[in-house]
Amino acid sequence: MSNTQLTAVLYMVLSMVAYQISASFAKQLIEVLDPLTVVTLRLCFASILIVVMFRSWKIIKRLPYLKWKDLLFYSGSVCLMNVLFYASLGKLPQGIAVGLEFLGPLTLALLSIKRKSDYIWVGLAILGVALMVPWQDANQHNFSYLGAAFALGAGVCWAIYIYFGQRVVRQNIGMHALSIAIVLSAMLMLPISLVHNPTALVQFQYWPQALMIALLATAIPYALDLMALKRLTKLSYGTLSSLSPALGALAGWLLLKEQITLLQSVALLCIMIASVGVTFRSGQKTDLPNHEKVK
Repeated sequence: MSNTQLTAVLYMVLSMVAYQISASFAKQLIEVLDPLTVVTLRLCFASILIVVMFRSWKIIKRLPYLKWKDLLFYSGSVCLMNVLFYASLGKLPQGIAVGLEFLGPLTLALLSIKRKSDYIWVGLAILGVALMVPWQDANQHNFSYLGAAFALGAGVCWAIYIYFGQRVVRQNIGMHALSIAIVLSAMLMLPISLVHNPTALVQFQYWPQALMIALLATAIPYALDLMALKRLTKLSYGTLSSLSPALGALAGWLLLKEQITLLQSVALLCIMIASVGVTFRSGQKTDLPNHEKVK
């Protein structure tokens, strides 16, 4: 591996670590604020950071000419993905929430592969889900079926985000699409949170934490991803992204003292292997969407 590729891999790993640390901080904040308030604060701060980061005021003149149907579905998936994922963090260990959510883009990739031999990856993904759930006693193993439903719903939104992201890319507005999506998400969530829990939003002592979460989950990862993508193929990017569930479990263990069972560790490994396998197989045929995500 060349120094350039090694640097790109380092950028990718740092990007995922930053995101998983942000998820751990968000989980801590959810203990004193509700998930809806946390995601609203984070989206509001993220919208400011991302607009400044990409100088997205340049796109204002083009707004009337954009294909808003695709943009609205893209933005809606971003918004709902954030809400559902943060809701799952309030009910599940971080590694399990990330692993279940990761099934969304993995399923989308699996659906694009046609060879019968590739059903091994489908089998591994299904096995991962089966082992993830402590069927005999969910409460004893810190597992919530509602939390799992939230995480899987976030995964569905992630897959929808990838699908409409491909359509939005054709509009040639680059990373400004991300700015539009996050700003619209913040604008949607703000009035909802004001009705849901207005006093929580103005507890200013939590704003620095929300700003840090936005920084770690949005600005830093996307800056690092942009640098990494200049040096990595989509195949390499997708393969490295498969480390996310493991990094989520590690962050939960180090920062939140969360424990997962041996079977759940095997489940995460199955999902990661399935993701690596499908990424390599798809890379042999065509360039499929990256497993990248807006958070």
